[in-house]
Amino acid sequence: MIAIPTIDLRNGTCVKPAGLKNEVAAYPVGGAIGVARALASDGFHRLQIIDHDSESGSGANATLIQEVVRDGALEIQVGGGVRSLEQIERLADAGASRIVVGGRALDEPDWLAHVADLFPGLLVVSSDVRERRVVTRGWVHGLPLDILDLVDDLAGVPLAGLLVTTVHLDVPHSCADLAVLEDVAEACACPVLSTGGVSTMDDLRALEHRGIAGVVLGSILYSGVLDPRAVAQEFSA
Repeated sequence: MIAIPTIDLRNGTCVKPAGLKNEVAAYPVGGAIGVARALASDGFHRLQIIDHDSESGSGANATLIQEVVRDGALEIQVGGGVRSLEQIERLADAGASRIVVGGRALDEPDWLAHVADLFPGLLVVSSDVRERRVVTRGWVHGLPLDILDLVDDLAGVPLAGLLVTTVHLDVPHSCADLAVLEDVAEACACPVLSTGGVSTMDDLRALEHRGIAGVVLGSILYSGVLDPRAVAQEFSA
């Protein structure tokens, strides 16, 4: 299993991850390339970049993402507001190793199948799941679709992975739903990634034991609760 740190971009800079308040981040905010190099020095191999400006529709950080990719310190997985073929083409041309697609990919399976055929092995479909149901729009509207039905729908689509966040409406930062993730990992033909619900090394080991291929780590990695070097050493592939 591979541990994948996340950095958040806003207005051309790397900002403190969501969930960090007054804690001192393990890595400095500001220069995305510097943070990527520091993570690489700790032993990580892949980094997820979330473009919050693209996600909110207020702009994009495409140039900065290209610079981080071309710096070559880490493989780069990019997400945040990817809704069009043109965005995918730009990120692919920049050298992104994986591109995370969410809402439109779930709402328009024909579009997903089309872009995945154009870029086989590049796209990661992201889905929030609550009580085994696919959830969209800030956890409010659940689609009448079991996560395993989504896995079936994705069969044959040449994806790089399925990124699953198990959420609880009243406890948004509660632990990952291991039973659901294990079922998804067993049923899914592509690698299954998980995000959220990790606070200890044992949480990571439990996910690995259930067949999860990768864990995306946000604020927990920067808060000092986990030792980044220990995480990178144990979960590097």
